[in-house]
Amino acid sequence: MPTLADRLDTLSQPGWLANAGEGQSIECYACAHRCRIKPGQRGVCKMRFNREGDLMVPWGYVAAANVDPIEKKPFMHFLPGADALTFGMLGCNFHCDFCQNWVSSQALRDPASEGSGAYIQEISAQELVDYALRAGAQIIASSYNEPLITSEWAIEIFRLARQEGLRSVYVSNGFATPEVLNALQPVLDGYKVDLKCMTDEKYRSVGGRLQVVLDTIKQAHALGMWVEVVTLIIPGFNDSNEELWDSARYLVSVSADIPWHVTSFYPTYKHLEGERTSAEILQRAADIGQEAGLKYVYAGNLPGHVGSLENTYCPNCQTLLIRRTGFSVHENRITNSGGCPQCAESIAGVWH
Repeated sequence: MPTLADRLDTLSQPGWLANAGEGQSIECYACAHRCRIKPGQRGVCKMRFNREGDLMVPWGYVAAANVDPIEKKPFMHFLPGADALTFGMLGCNFHCDFCQNWVSSQALRDPASEGSGAYIQEISAQELVDYALRAGAQIIASSYNEPLITSEWAIEIFRLARQEGLRSVYVSNGFATPEVLNALQPVLDGYKVDLKCMTDEKYRSVGGRLQVVLDTIKQAHALGMWVEVVTLIIPGFNDSNEELWDSARYLVSVSADIPWHVTSFYPTYKHLEGERTSAEILQRAADIGQEAGLKYVYAGNLPGHVGSLENTYCPNCQTLLIRRTGFSVHENRITNSGGCPQCAESIAGVWH
């Protein structure tokens, strides 16, 4: 009986985010692991592999495709109230024990994810774009698993989407290389980065390196992508005042206009012993972000329990600009020119 790996290997084609190495080995630079892959071997993500000297990459399928509000990604300053067609594939370059999408992200790494093959639907890039258009979506988002490891496929989809006037975004762990960000820049409008913590030791425990993610935030912003950052606040892991201050200060050093989302954790996957993040902890994190100088700080995953932290306010005069509950936008008063109707302060974001 064919395995999940067998099925996925048929849904691949030669990729180009790589350099040739010695003999038939390949250096993949789709993410910062920069795996050196010999023939017959797979990279850290398990999805990119070397077939007789060719780098084979995921292509021509989705494991999920749903139309839902852009606020769910979350993006708060990117076409508020617009629908996004969000698609995902399988695999990840991290192994977080608190992953909320682990069934798809840990495919070929955790045997418990073997059933994720049942979600696979073969589809072309044009069919995905057509689906978005029929559904009235204004945005196509790559999410659910780590999009960096399927960037060739995403670029093909986003190229076609742009021809139809659609915007494109990534929902990513930010473990990128300068090369992949440069490749994405012509077709990627928004980049949401998960900033998981502010210590390298903790980042290495989930399979990454802190400095890489910090550099990705800075480079994506410099390339003109609209960047928003999310920190899933996990009690006992990354909720100390010191780490929260470090996160907020770093974002301010890049741009005080970057929205910072502090979101609530719930026990899942292999991290079942911890407690769910309370509204009080999110409020403390948000207070630190605002004190550090960030203009736009939001709290998520606890709709209706975090007060004003679901809304957007003018950083100059504090006028309520966008009123939200959860993923629903009830009112949007930002002007056509992207400003505050009360004081004309320019509000950073992608509004049209």
